[in-house]
Amino acid sequence: MPWLQVILDTEAQYVEEISDGLVAIGAIGVTLQDAADQALYEPPLNTTPLWKRTQVVGLFDADEIDSLTLSVQLQNVLAPLPLPSIQFQHLEDQEWIQMGRSDFHPMRFGNRVWICPSWEKPPQPQAVNIFLDPGLAFGTGTHATTALCLEWLDQQGDWSNQVLIDYGCGSGILAITAAKLGAAQVWAVDIDPQALLATQANAEKNQVTPLINAILPTQLPHLKVDGLIANILSAPLIELAPTLAHYLRPAAPIVLSGILKEQTQAVIAAYTPYFTLIEVTERDNWMRIVATKL
Repeated sequence: MPWLQVILDTEAQYVEEISDGLVAIGAIGVTLQDAADQALYEPPLNTTPLWKRTQVVGLFDADEIDSLTLSVQLQNVLAPLPLPSIQFQHLEDQEWIQMGRSDFHPMRFGNRVWICPSWEKPPQPQAVNIFLDPGLAFGTGTHATTALCLEWLDQQGDWSNQVLIDYGCGSGILAITAAKLGAAQVWAVDIDPQALLATQANAEKNQVTPLINAILPTQLPHLKVDGLIANILSAPLIELAPTLAHYLRPAAPIVLSGILKEQTQAVIAAYTPYFTLIEVTERDNWMRIVATKL
C-alpha cells in the first residue's frame, strides 16, 4: 500500500494545533522531529520538550487522498493559523516501517508495564512486557493520552477475574496491557476495521488472543463490566456518556482520555449524571478523567 507523508516545518508553539489538525483530517499517524539540528538534553521528569523549530509529520493513505486535496484541507482546518512550509513524500510500506523503527524504543509506564518493539530485548524480562511495533492504528504509548491510560492500568494492581472494555482500542495497546495484567476478558471496540485487525494481530503477538474480543461498537453485547477505558476525543466522549455508563456495574471505574485541558469541564458535565468524579490528571495539556459509576 502506498503512503503519502506530509511534513510541516513550524515553531514549537504551533505543534499541538497542527498535530490535532492532521488527526482531524484523517492522518493515520503523527510524529515530531527536529527541524534545525537542536540538541535536547535530559528533560525534567514528566515533561516533553520540543525543538524551537519542529517538523510535524503526518502519514496518510495515498489511495484515499492526494497532495493537492490535503493542502486544501490543511489550510481549512488550521485557519486562521498561516499554513507553514509543506513537503510531500510518497512512501512504500517498507520505507515507512523502517522509519518508524528508528524512533521507537522500549518505554516504561508506571512500575511494571513496558511497551517494547519486537526487534529489541526487553530491558526487564520479568516485567509486564507488551510487544508492539509501529503500525497503522493509533497507540504505541508515545502520546500523552495513551501514556496516562497505561499508567492508570498499572496503578490498579491485579486485574485478575476482571472484565473490561477498551472503547476506541486503536492498536489494542490498552486492551493487551489489561490482559497481561490479569484481566479475564477485554472487549476491544473501535469504529475502524483497520484498528480491529491491528488489535487482533497485536493480541496474537502477545499471546493473549483468547482474552480479547476485537469488535465494532454495534457488535458489543449487553453486559456489565468491571472497568472501561475510552481514549478517544472529547466530542464522541460527550455523546457516548449514557452509552458507556450503561456498560458499567455500580462503583466500577471509567477512564476517559483524549481530552484537551480546555475541554475538561464539558466532558465532566456530560458524565456527572452517571458517575462520581475521582481525579483529573494533566500531561502536556492532555487530560485523564477517572470516575466511578453511581
